[in-house]
Amino acid sequence: MSDNLKAFFISDLHLGSDNEPNFILFVNWLKKLELQNASHLFLMGDIFDLWIENHKYFKNKYKIIIEELQRLQNGGVQIFYFEGNHDLYLKSFWQEELGFLIFEQVEYIKLGPWCVRAEHGDQIDTKDWGYLLLRWFLRTQIMKWVASNLPEKWIVRIGESASKKSRHYTTEIKSISETESREKLHQHAHKAYVEKAFDWLICGHTHIKEQYSFFKNNKEIKAINLGTWLKEPVCFVLTSSGGSFQKIQN
Repeated sequence: MSDNLKAFFISDLHLGSDNEPNFILFVNWLKKLELQNASHLFLMGDIFDLWIENHKYFKNKYKIIIEELQRLQNGGVQIFYFEGNHDLYLKSFWQEELGFLIFEQVEYIKLGPWCVRAEHGDQIDTKDWGYLLLRWFLRTQIMKWVASNLPEKWIVRIGESASKKSRHYTTEIKSISETESREKLHQHAHKAYVEKAFDWLICGHTHIKEQYSFFKNNKEIKAINLGTWLKEPVCFVLTSSGGSFQKIQN
């Protein structure tokens, strides 16, 4: 029922070791989430600085987070996980073993009275041909096979190196200016709405926190970029009456 809707959206935490402040903050936030009457939790990509396939290294490294997410799911919270550019090939573990819903592309989801277009956001910049080509290549069957069958230590070594370069590209190179990044989101929202109508567009990836709205047929349409915990730990909360950002604190 829409009256029970309380969906939480987070993106781009880039969690690494368990002694990092944001790692500890995230675990504590998950422990308290059921007290906020959460109905849904959307992990909108790049939750970890690196997660590839079904390797034990990642399951051991993030064991406490996995356990907290399973606890929430067992308590009735629906969990959706959208792949980013740091967390890839998630279905074999997160969906097939844990039962979370995994998405690699844009998805339209009905939440209470709202139609939500949810996506990681890494396909918004249609002129970034280099990244889009890399994104396509990483999702080919041959690369999925490599990720599943290459020795785990090689996967971790290669992945961690690629992760650092990707984060540097996103935060230092591709984020040319906040103004340009926001404008790309605005343009994308208008274009996406023409493709298929929605009430909310919610995404991440660019590390810019943004809330934008426009009107179509006398109806307000809203677009949200979730930002990054590397700058400010926040979540976006959507209820049947609307949505807003919420700071996350211990």
